[in-house]
Amino acid sequence: MRSKIIGMILDNEKDFMSGEEISKKLGISRSAVWKHIKALKEEGYDIESVNKKGYRLKEKPMDLLSSQNINHELKTKFIGKNIIHFETIDSTNTYSKSIAMKEPEGTVVISEEQTKGRGRLGRIWDSKAHEGIWMSIILKPDILPYKSTFLTIIAGASIAKALNDLGIKVGIKWPNDIILNGKKLCGILTELSAEIERINYIVLGIGMNVKNKDFPSDIENIATSLYKEGYEISRVDIVRYILCELEKNYIRYIVDGDKKSIIDIYKKYSVVLNKNIYIIKNEEKELVNCIDINLDGNLIVKRSDGSIDEIISGEVSVRGENGYV
Repeated sequence: MRSKIIGMILDNEKDFMSGEEISKKLGISRSAVWKHIKALKEEGYDIESVNKKGYRLKEKPMDLLSSQNINHELKTKFIGKNIIHFETIDSTNTYSKSIAMKEPEGTVVISEEQTKGRGRLGRIWDSKAHEGIWMSIILKPDILPYKSTFLTIIAGASIAKALNDLGIKVGIKWPNDIILNGKKLCGILTELSAEIERINYIVLGIGMNVKNKDFPSDIENIATSLYKEGYEISRVDIVRYILCELEKNYIRYIVDGDKKSIIDIYKKYSVVLNKNIYIIKNEEKELVNCIDINLDGNLIVKRSDGSIDEIISGEVSVRGENGYV
């Protein structure tokens, strides 16, 4: 009911809606309307109440990551139609895995803070309250498990395209880091539950630094945020753009079997293509030239002896010849 009320107020822009009008449309008492309005104010909505006029938003809540706010004007078919929002949680991926079997495909779990955020290869992801976008998406594709690795490529291409559409000039460091001005802005963590021939679910975790200005000393030279780079853009807009682009590319792959258009987007924003890079495995570094990214999303590299090889993501890391990228 609360989501319907805030949806009506959001649709009404800055005009007043009377309590009587809301109560009639929803079939509840005016007293119940008032209680819901009070709760919405406590959630952070700047709602003005005026006697004999009703309720209206003073300012559109462009940075409140509530389900109602994200869902308003979200133009997707299924991704993000069910949003579970927390003020704090240990990990959105961990929680998503605990509910994935019973929740519908496209469910988004998003939190203002993570106390045990995780990155690739078991690394800790610093996820302070209200400073970033910490969310996970539950997917249930009808594909064989081995084909699920391409979901990381889809996520990277979708996030890069969404941010560039918002005017943020990011790139992708293979396989799943989103880069801004040579530093890591966003990471992607994909976790799979499957049987031999079927997928139970995939949890696609996205962690993006938005407002943080300070980073721990061990990553301050390789990590950044949107605000630190001068991009003060609504977190709600970012989430909506990402969910829309992700759904579009997900359908291309799962329904249409189209890898090429996704790889074309991925290659467009790649920061390693046609560059010398280090392939790192078990503390050993090898300098190679990245000459292509194939339809599976794997790197095609040329070694120093002239041989051509295909590099598959997993336990392999990539670094630029002269730095992080």
